[in-house]
Amino acid sequence: MTTSQSSVTHRAPWNKGRLTGQKPPLKLSEIWAIRTRLQLTANTRDLAMFNLAIDSKLRACDLIRLRVQDVSVGSQVGMRATVMQQKTHRPVQFEITGQTRECLQNWIRARGLSCGDFLFPSRLRSSPHLSTRQYARLVHRWVASIGLDTSAYGTHSIRRTKVSLIYRRTRNLRAVQLLLGHTKLESTVRYLGIEVDDALEIAEQTEV
Repeated sequence: MTTSQSSVTHRAPWNKGRLTGQKPPLKLSEIWAIRTRLQLTANTRDLAMFNLAIDSKLRACDLIRLRVQDVSVGSQVGMRATVMQQKTHRPVQFEITGQTRECLQNWIRARGLSCGDFLFPSRLRSSPHLSTRQYARLVHRWVASIGLDTSAYGTHSIRRTKVSLIYRRTRNLRAVQLLLGHTKLESTVRYLGIEVDDALEIAEQTEV
């Protein structure tokens, strides 16, 4: 056996020791637990980012590139915003709830940001805004702060959180598709994993 053949034979699987599959969304109680932790530590930036990430349902690459002017109307944070998605090059609109607007306003004021500035500047000189890797680390820090397994959660957990709650309450798949900015309904079904979840829910309610 050659050296190259040996290395291929003994190469460990890429997912060895890792949890694979879709990252679960946060539960409502977990959202509030993280918010409380961030409030107690007076982490103005992370609280604003966490709340906006939940509200906006944006991919990490779109969230980190937001500028102040994307969420503001004049000197005030607006109730809604529209962003061009980097992946699909299609616009998506999202709501900004009252508590998120207040947190964003506090962060913008504390950091002294102006309209053209990135909403979440990087602390590294090599990057003008937070990177997706830095954002992923923050997500892990948030979930770890309330005792969750960091390997089970990721940035898509945050993106899926609010739409999962909306779907559970309304069963309106078309609304969720629009909120996520998906072009195909099938993509939304796969993203939420609702076929499997719905089947399990029906099975749990059926006694034999």
